[in-house]
Amino acid sequence: MIRKIKYVVSRLFWLLMLGFILLAWYGYQLGDSYQHAARTESNRTSDHVLRSGSGQAKGANELSAANASLTKELLERGAYLVKLGNCQGCHTQRGGVAFAGGRLMQTEFGQFVTPNITPDKATGIGDWSAEDFWNALHNGKAKGGRLLYPSFPFQNYTHITRDDADAMFAYLQTLPSVSQRNPEHRLSFPYDQRFALAWWRALYFKPGVLTVQSQQSAEWNRGAYLVRGLTHCSACHSSRNSLGANNGTNDFSGGEMFGSRWYAAALLAKEELDLGSRDTQEIVKLLHDGVNQQSSVQGPMAEVVRESLQYLHKEDAVAMVKYLQSLPRQIRAAPDMLDQVLARPSFDASQMEVMMMRGEKIYRQHCMDCHGQQGEGQSGVYPALQGNRSLQMDNFGNPLRVILAGGFASATRSNPRPYSMPPFAPFLDDQELALVLTYIRNAWGNQASVVFASEVNPYRTANLD
Repeated sequence: MIRKIKYVVSRLFWLLMLGFILLAWYGYQLGDSYQHAARTESNRTSDHVLRSGSGQAKGANELSAANASLTKELLERGAYLVKLGNCQGCHTQRGGVAFAGGRLMQTEFGQFVTPNITPDKATGIGDWSAEDFWNALHNGKAKGGRLLYPSFPFQNYTHITRDDADAMFAYLQTLPSVSQRNPEHRLSFPYDQRFALAWWRALYFKPGVLTVQSQQSAEWNRGAYLVRGLTHCSACHSSRNSLGANNGTNDFSGGEMFGSRWYAAALLAKEELDLGSRDTQEIVKLLHDGVNQQSSVQGPMAEVVRESLQYLHKEDAVAMVKYLQSLPRQIRAAPDMLDQVLARPSFDASQMEVMMMRGEKIYRQHCMDCHGQQGEGQSGVYPALQGNRSLQMDNFGNPLRVILAGGFASATRSNPRPYSMPPFAPFLDDQELALVLTYIRNAWGNQASVVFASEVNPYRTANLD
């Protein structure tokens, strides 16, 4: 009997091992066998555009007149697409050379370091082909087949077409070659075991260019392509599980960004940004300018606007917004009574009145000159606080971070000298910050939970990047 049990256990063990091996094999090869794109004339032309020995694009005088015209168009399109993908924003360290990499990305898994994507042959992508670049975007594999970590949003970039990928690569190969060897990632075990990415891919990666939805308009399809693919909105605006995976490129459920405590709000949730109920042109203006009549972008989103979204063609910005507005509104289930009681203490009217009076005093002393007596703000300069959705979300991290550290709205072509807000961390203690934030979250018709002093302190030490 014991011998039979041992035999069965042994067979189950080896079957399990075989299953793991097959799953890893599937995850590694995912996309290779059925996602190669046919080469078009544009694809082939990009090969002629690529670097000479120095990594620079060949001059137009070396090409035929027809190819020269096509080359110019290809490079202009590539430059635009690289802007929209915010490649420079991630692949440039603070104060460093553009696209030379070295930017540190702190995550719960450890520290990632972005690579050099200039055409340097030794330390960049100068020895890559257009096929290698396509494989990185589409299949999440570097030259030679090395699996890339999903901190590089290949889950989104897999939607990029081959023509667009080749245009991006052609443009990147015209950049100045920078010799800069960046340090390796510093990840904790077991996340530093790159082979384990094969299992992650098998579970969470779905390669493939988006299929055009014939029942939808060209504008809708363009918006879907940009939102889900190139501009990779879901890379930030989604919640992730313990392995860093979300629910796909149409997941806009919102999530906190590790280390910095910035919160990328849910785009479609009624309780948060609820883009479907907002004016299309006001959202377009926010993406282009970083400010509109009522709002401004701060934190990582301000960087995205500065480095990327301000360059959107007007029709592309409208397409993105209209696509998002066409998606079903997300309505979150309210917590049951027990959860509400356990989550936060309740206050009676007299206690709330005292807190509001104390918070109002701080507001009048430090905030009213810019944001107005009734929180009305100054249109296009200082954002209104009255009716401001970002102040009334359950997650109050963003306004608290702004109050603590201050900052600027995005510097854009249409708003080159944005207003600034001074930091109040040196002047207000945790209790005062909690009171003034509670006040602005509940004054002038706003309605949100109370903020406690104990919740403020962790934000003082959050990463500012």
